[in-house]
Amino acid sequence: MSDTAYDHDPATPAEPGDQIPGEKHAKPRRSLGRRIGIIAFSVVAGLTAVALVLAGVVVFTIQRSFPQLDGTIAVAGLGDDVTVYRDVQGIPTIVADSTHDLFYAQGYVHAQDRFWEMDFRRHVTSGRLSELFGASQLPTDEFLRTLGWRRVAEEEVAALDPVTRSYYDDYAEGVNAYLADHQGAAVSLEYAILGLQNPGYEIEPWTAADSVAWLKAMAWDLRSNVEEETERALLAQTLTPAQIAELYPAYPYDLNPVIVPQLTTDAPAPSSAVTTSYRTDAGDAPAPEASASIAWTEVGSVVEAASALLGGVGEGIGSNSWVVSGSLTESGLPLLSNDPHLGAALPSVWHQVGLRCRTVGSACPFDVAGFGFSGVPGVIIGHNADIAWGFTNLTADVTDLYIEKVDGDSYWRDGELVPLQTRTETFHVAGGDDVTIEVRSTVHGPIVSGLTGDFTAIADDPYVGSKDEAARPDDAGGGAGGSDSSGEYAVSLRWTALDAGSTAAAIFALNTAHDFADFRAAASLFDVPAQNLIYADTQGNIGYQAPGKLPIRGAGDGTMPQPGWDPAYDWTGYIPFEELPVSYNPASGYIVTANNRLVDETYPYFLGSDFDYGFRAARITDLLQRAIAKGKVTADDMAAIQRDQQFWMGKRLAGVYADITVDDAGVQRALDLFDSWDAQNSPDSAAAAYANVLWDELAQDLFSRRADPAPLSDQARLFVVVDDLLDDPASPWWTNSQLDVAGQRAMLERAATDAYTRLVGLQSDNPDAWNWGSLHAITLTNSTFGESGIAPIEALFNRGPFAVGGGSAVVDATGWYVGSGSFATQTVPSMRMTVDLSDFDASRWNHLTGTSGHAFHPNYLDQVDDWQHLQHTRWLFTLDKVKDAATDTLILTPAS
Repeated sequence: MSDTAYDHDPATPAEPGDQIPGEKHAKPRRSLGRRIGIIAFSVVAGLTAVALVLAGVVVFTIQRSFPQLDGTIAVAGLGDDVTVYRDVQGIPTIVADSTHDLFYAQGYVHAQDRFWEMDFRRHVTSGRLSELFGASQLPTDEFLRTLGWRRVAEEEVAALDPVTRSYYDDYAEGVNAYLADHQGAAVSLEYAILGLQNPGYEIEPWTAADSVAWLKAMAWDLRSNVEEETERALLAQTLTPAQIAELYPAYPYDLNPVIVPQLTTDAPAPSSAVTTSYRTDAGDAPAPEASASIAWTEVGSVVEAASALLGGVGEGIGSNSWVVSGSLTESGLPLLSNDPHLGAALPSVWHQVGLRCRTVGSACPFDVAGFGFSGVPGVIIGHNADIAWGFTNLTADVTDLYIEKVDGDSYWRDGELVPLQTRTETFHVAGGDDVTIEVRSTVHGPIVSGLTGDFTAIADDPYVGSKDEAARPDDAGGGAGGSDSSGEYAVSLRWTALDAGSTAAAIFALNTAHDFADFRAAASLFDVPAQNLIYADTQGNIGYQAPGKLPIRGAGDGTMPQPGWDPAYDWTGYIPFEELPVSYNPASGYIVTANNRLVDETYPYFLGSDFDYGFRAARITDLLQRAIAKGKVTADDMAAIQRDQQFWMGKRLAGVYADITVDDAGVQRALDLFDSWDAQNSPDSAAAAYANVLWDELAQDLFSRRADPAPLSDQARLFVVVDDLLDDPASPWWTNSQLDVAGQRAMLERAATDAYTRLVGLQSDNPDAWNWGSLHAITLTNSTFGESGIAPIEALFNRGPFAVGGGSAVVDATGWYVGSGSFATQTVPSMRMTVDLSDFDASRWNHLTGTSGHAFHPNYLDQVDDWQHLQHTRWLFTLDKVKDAATDTLILTPAS
């Protein structure tokens, strides 16, 4: 098979037909009455009492929750008029005279667009879902309350400097001003549905801690390797250390790049003025010693349930970002692209906004636009008038599991019994009695065994050490207080986010940064979640900074649970910020981050061993180098890279199967699809469909269809494992007695045959009729009533399926789970942006769903089509152009 089949290069300027959708006329919208009629018909067709009630709810309440976007509203608490301009997509730009009014208005606007989402999120972060939905959610509540996110958030709020605290309080005041005039179904349709099962529910006022707690949720979503550590601990019960090491190989430095190949030693120092202005009193050292009518589904894995509620950690969670120096661009100034990969959600996790002081100065310094979270003031990712920035998950190891030896109300520590720290948590359960639990903690953190199946299984048969050398505690040298010490084993969790930190202040430091020194100072405050931060400015500079609380470990490396009774395995501190990786105007002229390893093995600190294996980073780097070789890089080149769908493992398998022929004509016809395939996971590609199903079958045959199955999480990891196995035909992994398969050739033929049979059942017996898009389609699911188990209710909020391309460990990272029985998209590029530092009005953006969280609102789903087809909307920044493009203008005025 010719190598030229893989020479497809999407890093080319857009064709005339690929103009930015924002330049086109607005698409005609189906009338509200027709959309309601369609869903009402579906509801009535359900022929259930609930469906009939819902039909009335839809007709009479749906428009009540649509916010006023035009005209004037008088609200108590404002100092002066605030103007809110909204474009055709409902994206607000807020213009105010003071920071008080600016954040007050952002709170008011967020409540207009997304308050149900905000209310749901605060119930998640405080472990109070059972107050909304009943006893089925108690296991998740107990887990989240044990972690104590809300308690930590309250500590952080108490430690904020007065200026930052005022921003959160002003924001909360604006949210509550909206709630003062809106209650129940007038806030959102979901409250009408909730009233059917929980009629006594009342909305509480918003607080600063509600906002800060959501930052803990995002830290959990991006928490790095606790799943891998758990997997290895469970595998140690059945596999040898050598087998575990094969399944979790080292980073392939010879194949894929690191983020910072050359550390910068002369970058501008962090601005002391910024860190002083946004100081907090939170410490930075390790913790010292010392009745529902709707039948909600019971949770299975509590950790997975918590992740699902937050957008989901799992296959495809990560991000892409890259920045190109002006020396390599057509404009002469930098270009910066970013697309964070998170769990698919409806509405999207992001809310786009512009925050503009009418007169920018020390009293009101905000002139910023970008993506934020409903419920949180400020902009998380975006640009101001001077700089632009993007995030990807650092994937450093900031979580450790400890095996504790517990005896009654005490635990073993350094040869002695010390008392457990305890507290009582009470849960108010809708439709039921209150439930009380006792939370127990050690010096390392809360005890989490007994709350989840995996952590409990680890405690039942614990192994400690590292992935290369794990042993039972008694075999590892003495157990807890001695090999004959009394008690039972438990698992505790050490995690940086469970210590109070300063991320809540970092947001505003980023929003108001003017140069790289300010940017680094802001990064020094951004302690959790640990992120790769990329940078560009209007002076032509580009940069990178690794921030975060990154622990310095004692005797262990965090790849397996550590013996909690031995202080030698404790964290001893955090890597000093001044010694974290940084890059400023590198000689290459570009910086690429895609959750790959930060630095090579010469870096003096251990950062972790579960980084992404770098296939996306390598592909982005390759496409950038191709674009540079052709000439100056443009924003179209950057967007084309975001559209790339090359499937590395598909390409590898196609090469292997080029030398294999089979007797079955249908299977051979399927294999022949690879001869003309460009290795792109295009939605209309038959070869892509077959390649992904083939990969799924092969991975299961190799690892999970065994008496002692190995986990299939993280496809990029499996790429490395299988790549090595394909070069080692004698490996015992090619023999699987459960399947009666012996040898590489036999297993490859079996996978090819089973993949063909499976696709015949899923799509057609004609391989030419196969397509990846419908197999990989995404259904946008509301995380509350969209998963209620009652079809008419779900139909009110859910949308799709939508055919998409891309895949796991692909630049267009639409992740799916190997071995799950489905190829449906689960994780997504949650937004895509490219910022042009030469002309901010030439920048472009898009996110998964729409600005509004109100089902049936015109802006509920209006960005999906562009997202599905990897297109962008023009992102205007010049205030006059924002005004000209506004379709609605709302004046918030002080109430007399």
